[in-house]
Amino acid sequence: MKPKTLFDKIWDSHVVHSVENGPDVLYIDQHMIHEVTSPQAFEGLRKRGLKVFRPERTLATADHNIPTKDQDKPIRDELSRLQVQKLEENCKENNITLYGLGHPYNGIVHVIGPELGITKPGMTIVCGDSHTSTHGAFGSIAFGIGTSEVEMVLASQCILQPKPKKMRINIDGDLGKGVTSKDIILYIISKISASGGTGYFIEFAGSAIRNLSMEARMTICNMSIEMGARGGLIAPDETTFEYVKGREFTPEGEEWDKAVEYWKTLKTDEGAEFDKELNYDAADIKPMITYGTNPGMGIGITEKIPALDEIDENARKTYQKALDYMGFKPGESMLGKPVDYVFLGSCTNGRIEDLRAFASLVKGRKKADNITAWIVPGSRQVEKQAREEGLVEILEEAGFELRQPGCSACLAMNDDKIPAGKYSVSTSNRNFEGRQGPGSRTLLASPLTAAAAAVTGVITNPADLL
Repeated sequence: MKPKTLFDKIWDSHVVHSVENGPDVLYIDQHMIHEVTSPQAFEGLRKRGLKVFRPERTLATADHNIPTKDQDKPIRDELSRLQVQKLEENCKENNITLYGLGHPYNGIVHVIGPELGITKPGMTIVCGDSHTSTHGAFGSIAFGIGTSEVEMVLASQCILQPKPKKMRINIDGDLGKGVTSKDIILYIISKISASGGTGYFIEFAGSAIRNLSMEARMTICNMSIEMGARGGLIAPDETTFEYVKGREFTPEGEEWDKAVEYWKTLKTDEGAEFDKELNYDAADIKPMITYGTNPGMGIGITEKIPALDEIDENARKTYQKALDYMGFKPGESMLGKPVDYVFLGSCTNGRIEDLRAFASLVKGRKKADNITAWIVPGSRQVEKQAREEGLVEILEEAGFELRQPGCSACLAMNDDKIPAGKYSVSTSNRNFEGRQGPGSRTLLASPLTAAAAAVTGVITNPADLL
């Protein structure tokens, strides 16, 4: 038998029908929805007189638009309130499980799926949200879809999808001081650009990846989309099984043993072919920070912003435009630049390990006076755990407060917006113009780098404070 990649094994086992010279009809194991991309899909079903085909295969949560303070009060913003209300109505009408505001399982869709054991190896998972690729960390095929496709999945539990090309990125060796999975992915994107993965599904492999925790792997797969890829995935192993075991929706007893037996087959066969393969040395990766207006414009924190003559001639105009927007100059150092806001949270870095990392660096220190910090857990469960572990006391002693769960300042769809012209060191995933609020300037970084900026008030190498 011809050796197969992990991606091919999962994809091929979910193909219901192949259209000749066209897309595949792919069966979807788990559909996740939230308040922003689902209302029009339900409306489309109503107009066509269709029912949700398998409501038990869909899970809903409110996350994008919700406030991160006073969640027990009515939502002030009218559009946000309407969208959350519509989600409640649509879920009730269609018998779909909803973890809405105030529910103990409420949180960001890509945080609650894994922590509840809904996300498992070998699955196909979709959501009307580009960062669905997060779930690929478990060895599943997970990708974002548009509203019309949300409607398609609700109606048929299938989706029409052309099969992407396959890429493998290997990172081998040991990570240096202060270097996290967020730095790994920002480093890769800085090397291959924000469009370097276009048309591909990426498997991340190598010893540096295998040594990561599940939460760190989720950060990597979450941002595979930021290099233009359709998604990213990592082969499941003992670390995966250990994480999944004993969670709310995880099988038990014989069912569990059977599942693990299958999951152990989910790896790329020796000699399987990829359309493209890239190799990196973990020792070359430093704590990273972005300086421009796409996630590919990143450097090691001790490096200088590239000079104009280091940039491809055709890209110089847009490069200069990005720097003008950010208020930076080619050849400048990022270290010591003043910062206004620090945001810890999002589906990229709003998990308990991220809060632990941030707290470990600020412990015994004080928040800088010039910094406004938003520390936002990715779910109610993360919030609860942070309290139980004493992280909240550490944060409060250092002058920080823990907000309530939600997507928060990742995307300026709620009250948490960075004001125009202000600099934000953010653990989220995107830094295009206005992403965190009209005129805001976003510097993407890891929780450790964000913590270093929060206590010094300027861009600081976290390795110097560890």
